Amino acid sequence: MNMKKLLVLLLVVGAFSCKQAKKEAAESETAVTEAAKPEIKLYAFSGGTVNANMLELFSQDTTYTGQSKEFADAFYVIVHPKGTLMWDAGLPESLVGLPEPFTSPDGAFTVSRKDSVANQLASIDMTVDDIDFIALSHTHFDHIGHANVFAGSTWLVQEKEYDFVTSEDNQKSNPDIYNSIKELTKVKKINGDYDVFGDGSVVMKFMPGHTPGHQVLYLDMVEHGPLMLSGDMYHFYENREFRRVPIFNYDVALTKKSMGEFEAFAEEKGAKVYLQHSKEDFEKLPQAPNYLQ
Repeated sequence: MNMKKLLVLLLVVGAFSCKQAKKEAAESETAVTEAAKPEIKLYAFSGGTVNANMLELFSQDTTYTGQSKEFADAFYVIVHPKGTLMWDAGLPESLVGLPEPFTSPDGAFTVSRKDSVANQLASIDMTVDDIDFIALSHTHFDHIGHANVFAGSTWLVQEKEYDFVTSEDNQKSNPDIYNSIKELTKVKKINGDYDVFGDGSVVMKFMPGHTPGHQVLYLDMVEHGPLMLSGDMYHFYENREFRRVPIFNYDVALTKKSMGEFEAFAEEKGAKVYLQHSKEDFEKLPQAPNYLQ
């Protein structure tokens, strides 16, 4: 072999070796990152069923006039090596045991709930005392139903949401809402995004608009990968596709801004989005006592 061919061969071999070394280093780095992820479990529970009898409430225009839709009303338990978080709190437990679903005086919603949170936690061998933290995506009636049960837990709440729900005006105009959270006296007020366990695996993302302190939850699961629980950013698929805003949202412009941030973050992380009020999405998650990890 002449010198020229030998040099070419050495260059090819060297380039291949360098490429292989980079590949192995990248694979090694990925393996280390995966190994460093904490193993968390996500349990999905039914907090009841909501039938929206006036679906037109969920858009600023007349798109849904005359339509109705049945919503899931999920809540979740996230078990992390450093503690346990409950996300959202379903419908009021006063609905449990009623012979018929309850329809609001204005006819807008018909709601029902089959079981208490204590019974549901028992299905995963937990009690109320096992929940270290409770966080609510926001403080509407269908997300705070059993919140007071967790008076011993620390409530992780956006300061703007706390001020809104505990204000003197809200206590007078929405006493049922205030009374649903008033037992939560162990309070950690938050301003902006919050990494619950300090390792990036469970992060509350501040995305206001639906209410002043509305937030969503990001989870980085070992096997499933990244996912986001939407709170009430969107209630069903069409509203996500067309970014329609319910007429009862606190701030329409702020909602639109948060929708953009939500989508950008989900894309950046490659996160699977689960709409909490979507029956289809609720059924995609293994429901307790099974779990996602």
